[in-house]
Amino acid sequence: MELEKMKLASASGSELNLEALYQIMPSAFTEVRDEKTGEITHKINFNTLRELLGDNAYDEADEEYGFKWVGKNAARREAARSINKTLRPCSEESVDWENTQNLYIEGDNLEVLKLLQKSYLGKIKMIYIDPPYNTGNDFVYRDDFAMDKDGYDRAAGNVDELGNRFRKNADGNARFHSDWCSMIYERLLIARSLLANDGVIFISIDDNEVRNMQNICDEIFGQEMQIACFPRITKKAGKTTDAIAKNHDYIIAYSKTQSPLFYLPYHTDEGFKNEDEYVAERGLYKLNQTLDYDSLSYSSSLDYPITIEGQTLYPGSSYEAYLERKNGNHARADWAWRWSKEMFDFGYNNGFIVLKKTSNGYRIYTKTYQNAKIEKVGNDFRVVTFDRTKAISSLEFIENDYSNDNSKKNLLKLFDKSVFDYSKPVSLLYKLAQYTSTSDDIILDFFSGSATTAHAVMQLNAEDGGNRRYIMVQLPEETEAGSEAYKAGYKNICEIGKERIRRAGRKIKDEAGEKAATLDTGFRVFKCEDSFMNDVYFSPAELQQQDLFAQISNIKDGTSDLSMLFGCMLDWGVQLSLPLSTFEVAGKTIYNVNDGDLVACFNENVNEDAILAIAELVPLRVVFRDSCFGDAPLKMNLFELFKQKCGWSEEVVKSRVHVI
Repeated sequence: MELEKMKLASASGSELNLEALYQIMPSAFTEVRDEKTGEITHKINFNTLRELLGDNAYDEADEEYGFKWVGKNAARREAARSINKTLRPCSEESVDWENTQNLYIEGDNLEVLKLLQKSYLGKIKMIYIDPPYNTGNDFVYRDDFAMDKDGYDRAAGNVDELGNRFRKNADGNARFHSDWCSMIYERLLIARSLLANDGVIFISIDDNEVRNMQNICDEIFGQEMQIACFPRITKKAGKTTDAIAKNHDYIIAYSKTQSPLFYLPYHTDEGFKNEDEYVAERGLYKLNQTLDYDSLSYSSSLDYPITIEGQTLYPGSSYEAYLERKNGNHARADWAWRWSKEMFDFGYNNGFIVLKKTSNGYRIYTKTYQNAKIEKVGNDFRVVTFDRTKAISSLEFIENDYSNDNSKKNLLKLFDKSVFDYSKPVSLLYKLAQYTSTSDDIILDFFSGSATTAHAVMQLNAEDGGNRRYIMVQLPEETEAGSEAYKAGYKNICEIGKERIRRAGRKIKDEAGEKAATLDTGFRVFKCEDSFMNDVYFSPAELQQQDLFAQISNIKDGTSDLSMLFGCMLDWGVQLSLPLSTFEVAGKTIYNVNDGDLVACFNENVNEDAILAIAELVPLRVVFRDSCFGDAPLKMNLFELFKQKCGWSEEVVKSRVHVI
């Protein structure tokens, strides 16, 4: 039996979509034989799908609501296309390589997102991005969708087949926005698949593209999934020649489903200062609400006498007015109790009612507890306890603490010089992470810039004892020659981001006290590069006769064991932050990921002792280098060794043991 070779290519977005659709609508699929391989595959039968959808199926029409731009279809196809890329581990640039669960990845974020799809599908609790605002000089993600003027005009329908222009060409502004829309669209399509069902994505943007960003997010996430659009102060009013100074941008927030999970701040109202016999369970209470009120809509059932502690009271404190109302002489909005008679009786018997003597006579007040309230269940009532929280204000980020001025101070404290412009303040990312994450949640920033998000996550973990993990992704964009960053030795933005994490981590750990022992301030560095597999591995038909002797191995010369290991982890969908250990058996190095999730050996001439040591671990997945079986009979005997040692069937061995 042949060992199965791994594919070692990024996930195909279309394949992932097909898998998801097959789970909910398998009858829409049919079996088709692949003309090239002869294998039976599942394909969508669109006629069947249309029948299953009934009236909900729709053909594109000339008149419909939607957001379109030139290049949108190409961007959609690009998001679904797989790539032959990999992430090369760089332990020498990392901090606490073996133990950390944080990741810093250098490369084009579109390629990186594709590579992360299998490992982090539906696992990211919070995403924050600060993409280029498209101001004209900050757009470096050009991808492959750029067109020349003539190509754009043809695609946009501005000219006919003879080259005649339908309308006057503007200043290229439409193409300018189209490129930006395509860039962000294909990245957000993938980002949504990474987001957990209870997760939230936050996007910083300004007036240049806020409308387009919302239109794109409405399509990808759903208009009903927009949570908020927060204005954020960028700077206090300063010198400007404009009539109106632009001192804000926006943070738009979307969820993947209608059940995002927020961790709201506790209510800290100073009015909670009274204590009773229920304080241990319910907390303190305040008396700021009378039971009677001038209701917006009068209800006779809520207008009744209450006898309490020898006093009989009526809504509004007037017996005569009560009689008038009962005789039908009441206004549309008039006095009544807030609680029904049944709820009052329950509240009185359970300590929620206080009778107070005022200058105008006796009034009934209700206790508002910090952590308790009355809840109706069917026809009965019960006291429920909870943590009193307050809603997040849509104006949360208009204070100067969240401005760019404050972000400059954050960096100056670490670097003593201005090494990065327009970073976001730590306080902003701290709050967003605090509201949307806890415990072991993963936070992703794929336009990470100076790595403010990583800084904020470490700070939050240090203060609340959490173990949040971050994934930072940044294009190694070169710093401008002559800039403070360049003069300081930082040749690209990634160098700034990594150094910031190192410095912030040391500072936070120094200030953490006892929590420092468990605080993760390290990070694993990876760089997105071409696959370590030779090209003919992906296109075997291109192999020529003269190449046969050269192709002893599918793997490029100089590829490290760690590169092969993490390439396999990506292919199998294993998270890159899992613990990694190594040991040697009979001179062979064996890698053990997360205590048996993946075990690998890439040494040449692997021996039976090494194979048996791997089998002892009863791993979920095993991978060898195809060329490591110098002894052909050993390769043939591999199945038997695992069957005997692990108790696996031949099919289990075939599914768990692979080669590259």
